[in-house]
Amino acid sequence: MLGAGVFVVFGPAAAAAGGTGLLPALVLAAFIAFCNATSSALLAARYPESGGTYVYGRERLGPFAGFVAGWGFVVGKTASCAAMALTIGAYLWPGQARLVAVGAVLAVTAVNLRGIAKTATATKLLVVLVLAVLTVVAVVGVVGGPVRLDRLGEPGGSARGVLTAAGLLFFAFAGYARIATLGEEVRDPHRTIPRAVPLALGLVFVIYLVLAVVTLGVLGADRLAGSAAPLVDVVTAAGLPGLAWVVRAGATIAVVGVLLSLVAGVGRTTLAMARRHDLPGALAAVHRVRQVPHRAEVAVAAVVIVVVLLGDVRQAIGFSSCTVLVYYAITNAAALTLGRDPDRRLPVRVVAGLGLVGCLLLAVNLPLGSVLAGFGVLAVGAAWYALRAGHRRSGQRLNRR
Repeated sequence: MLGAGVFVVFGPAAAAAGGTGLLPALVLAAFIAFCNATSSALLAARYPESGGTYVYGRERLGPFAGFVAGWGFVVGKTASCAAMALTIGAYLWPGQARLVAVGAVLAVTAVNLRGIAKTATATKLLVVLVLAVLTVVAVVGVVGGPVRLDRLGEPGGSARGVLTAAGLLFFAFAGYARIATLGEEVRDPHRTIPRAVPLALGLVFVIYLVLAVVTLGVLGADRLAGSAAPLVDVVTAAGLPGLAWVVRAGATIAVVGVLLSLVAGVGRTTLAMARRHDLPGALAAVHRVRQVPHRAEVAVAAVVIVVVLLGDVRQAIGFSSCTVLVYYAITNAAALTLGRDPDRRLPVRVVAGLGLVGCLLLAVNLPLGSVLAGFGVLAVGAAWYALRAGHRRSGQRLNRR
């Protein structure tokens, strides 16, 4: 969760929410993320295997629901990769953001094609680095900003603006389900996952709330809305422009690490779907020496580069949020079929129902271009699925004859 989102998403969210709307939008996004995380955790405890909602949808709702979830994940996270790459460009070399973004994608893909071992130690170091940078921004903003609390109550915005901002801010929370998708590798998943997911989400929400107050209080709604690198602008506004490079370097390293992991993850989800023929079978190839899904990763990188060259970070965030919200809507729909939580800690159907409605509400209230692009790409995937299913049924009838 502490990746590209926190370094860039406050800008477009502030533009959508206006004035007083940013903080309520953050709370709403966190609540819906909590519902999704709870549903993901319960399903992961029931199905402790890799694949996330691609598996849960198939098991609880049928193959088509699983396909839509998997397709939504692949295209949404591909857009997330583009947003992260563009964030690297915005922080590292704002004048040549697209060029830097393409270079970052190529570099990350080259590393992944050689094979990479992701360890818990590396993840911890990454989190420590990000937390250090975010702490510097918060402290500098509070001490030298100054944080003007009256800016938190500036008039402006609307109810729809809050919903749009919440949908964009949801992008920054994406990542909590990573625990669930690694269910096969977790000790005592029935106990561990339902505790780990909401705990991680709660800690991140507190960090985001502090940063939202600092960035909005220091920059004001208008300046924040136009910022491509809001955390850099906070330390600059505080009179310490020399620290801007610390923030830029920290953001770059952190986001590169997340981009490395995410490109690898999308490539492997693409591999899994290709093996089930939910995507073209050619993408199911695994390199004989390095044991990586090289075709899938190259295909993902190519699509990411196209998005980087044609879109911008705000469009990528909106598109990613739309498709990932649909993914989690399917997660909640699957959780609705579980019945009661065995430990009776939570009203599962209430939480899942709120999450389902919330995901769809945020998805349709995103910027119109993001909604049309997101649902359009999902429709293309559904058409591919229907065509493939039709060919399969025709082949079965011919075989029976």
